[in-house]
Amino acid sequence: MADNNATKVLWVHGHPESDSLNHQLMETASRNLRCRAEVTVVDLYELGWNPVLDSGELSGTGGPAPEVVAQQHLLCEADLLIIQFPLWWHGMPAIVKGWFDRVFSHGFAYGIKHPETGRTLKYGDGGLAGRRALTIVTAGDRQSSFDPRGINGDIELLLFPLLHGTLWYSGISALRPHLIAGTDVPDWSGADDECQRLLDRLDTVFDEQPIRYRALESGDYCPDRTLAPEHAWESEGLAMHIRAD
Repeated sequence: MADNNATKVLWVHGHPESDSLNHQLMETASRNLRCRAEVTVVDLYELGWNPVLDSGELSGTGGPAPEVVAQQHLLCEADLLIIQFPLWWHGMPAIVKGWFDRVFSHGFAYGIKHPETGRTLKYGDGGLAGRRALTIVTAGDRQSSFDPRGINGDIELLLFPLLHGTLWYSGISALRPHLIAGTDVPDWSGADDECQRLLDRLDTVFDEQPIRYRALESGDYCPDRTLAPEHAWESEGLAMHIRAD
């Protein structure tokens, strides 16, 4: 994490169109955020990011590519990671997924051993512990469809593979996702309102409490890594991995 007094933000943006709502949100909000923090924007399409993890990178032979090292350096310096993308097929666009595949590499984000016990650090620990992340997502369907009873599924649980399986796994504390929904409604005219809502969110983002995922070493899990029976009553499904207290 950054070792000076300035709060540093790494904003990773993944939308192919420069005149999109996503781009407007990013430009407006990142400019505003620069009043309070050092902000680095990584526009993956503008960068021409290659999302494909090849066999050499996977095996670690020859070390990471220079563009990966550059992104890892930015991430190491950041206090807050912002990931912004349109929701495509209930997930990230390939270019954003490929950023994680290549940048969150073995020995950097995961596969880190505790120096004394030798255990692998994950789910609350890991190479990127101490940072926070905010996910900003746009979606065409209406807001209610992403509610707990909505047909698309609760947005926080829909993004569980990213929030818990990637960020929390590597030690990053995830904030609740920021959803901009209903953008495919005919004659939608909510861009200005959504920009303001995002600005309002970012005004207090550094004071937010993250999602309270259970840490692997919290004592809430059995040796076989299943949730201990005494916690089974607290919630159901994937939500059981969020502390109720």
